[in-house]
Amino acid sequence: MPPLFPLLEPRRKNRRHFLTGSLSLAAAALGCERTWGAVTASPKFASYPFTLGVASGDPTDTGVVLWTRLAPSPLEGGGMGMDAISVSWQVAEDEGMTRVVQKGTAIATPEWGHSVHVEVEGLQPGRWYWYQFKAGDEVSPKGRTRTFPAANSLPDRVRFAFASCQHYETGLFTAYEHMAREDLDLVIHLGDYIYEDGGQDKRVRKHTGPEIITLEHYRNRHAQYKTDPALQAMHAAAPWLVTWDDHEFDNNCAADISEHLEVTREDFLKRRAAAYQAYYEHMPLRRAAMPQGPDMLLYRRVPYGRLTDFHVLDTRQYRTDQPCGDDNKPPCPEALSPQATLLGAIQRDWLLENLAKSPATWNVLAQQVMMARVDRKAGAETTHSMDQWPGYEMERRRLLKYMHEQRIANPIVLTGDIHSNWANNLIADFDDLESKVVATEFVGTSISSGGDGVLKPKTLDATYSENPFVKFHSTERGYVTCEVTPKQWTTHYRGVEYVTKPGAPLHTRASFVVQAGQPGLQKA
Repeated sequence: MPPLFPLLEPRRKNRRHFLTGSLSLAAAALGCERTWGAVTASPKFASYPFTLGVASGDPTDTGVVLWTRLAPSPLEGGGMGMDAISVSWQVAEDEGMTRVVQKGTAIATPEWGHSVHVEVEGLQPGRWYWYQFKAGDEVSPKGRTRTFPAANSLPDRVRFAFASCQHYETGLFTAYEHMAREDLDLVIHLGDYIYEDGGQDKRVRKHTGPEIITLEHYRNRHAQYKTDPALQAMHAAAPWLVTWDDHEFDNNCAADISEHLEVTREDFLKRRAAAYQAYYEHMPLRRAAMPQGPDMLLYRRVPYGRLTDFHVLDTRQYRTDQPCGDDNKPPCPEALSPQATLLGAIQRDWLLENLAKSPATWNVLAQQVMMARVDRKAGAETTHSMDQWPGYEMERRRLLKYMHEQRIANPIVLTGDIHSNWANNLIADFDDLESKVVATEFVGTSISSGGDGVLKPKTLDATYSENPFVKFHSTERGYVTCEVTPKQWTTHYRGVEYVTKPGAPLHTRASFVVQAGQPGLQKA
């Protein structure tokens, strides 16, 4: 088990406006030779190397992570060979990159897929910046990012979107085109950034290669997703917080247990190591998250001043096996086992401790699977999803009880995974549907997974009648935006009518507010 860390800490561009780093490339190369061996300071590329764009993430009040990856042949392993490459970067206060405030060099190594992760520090709190990379004579697209407000400040607001489940083959990423037009401070991605299955014909688009198993496979799949223009543009527009679910590795995975019983643990962990390395190589994550073989520490607390604490969770790497299978099943004794866990003991204790000491007005759990105990079958029979929190019932009860008894300030749960929208009141006892509301859960639908959705599922009436804590449900594609102030949380469910062809319009299908100090959903 890795140690805890509570806080993290047109194609070719005009080169005339790019300022080189404070160290010359030659000096940077000399300084890195002892670590990396020979470093190429003036590389020549067969084609444009910044095909995967740029991204930023995990902001603090004084810094942010900047990311890119050199990949002139993105779907063929990157096409970079075995040389380490010196890459310059700079951060400016203006989009024209004339008022540069930080600059330097980084080394893109073949061991890490020629990815670059720069942890910039020394920036001013609560403001926008622009950034750019350069390798040889080639300059990356510009990206825009921002720092979070000062740690002891109470900001007027934060406005962010969250999304999940973007299957490349089953739909276009039209939702990101609309998201990019919103005035967002942040994007939170809750998992299923890629899908692992092999390419299939007669779909909207086709995955490159077979079902992904090796590091090269995972790299190529991430690269294919990163070449999507809408996704690339959204990464360049604002900083992201990311966490995974199952498809970044393997469907319905549970720690070191595969859904395919014939797979050995050794082979499964070997595949997980490849998946985790490729995930790190393609995400704007800090060095603290760098994987060690099949282990990668992804859960973390990211504060936005004293307005919100984002508790980013990992419900895949440490969980016990799904009880009674991983589908919708009637309640079974295994689901009530005190040993069943989604979080693992260390992450759970970390979360409870951070919730208890949080100074924030709003405590946000950014996580993967639905927490509300929804009856998924109409009629007298009851079924729950064993892959979600109801399959780990005692841990779910313990967490909600803790929030209630410790009077955790305004807990909000953000969820992805199930390709549908839900707005849920989380109540103290789901065996007593009249029990006190403890927290609120907003579940966002998929960007594209599942293909074209519908606004009103056929089972909608039964869902509402048998689950009165559910206040909204749809299976249309899209994303969710949230605007948070010290007094009120407002959520908008954004939907696109179709994803199997371009140009879908955007609609706001439902809006809800939560008043600070008053748990429970109200229609806006």
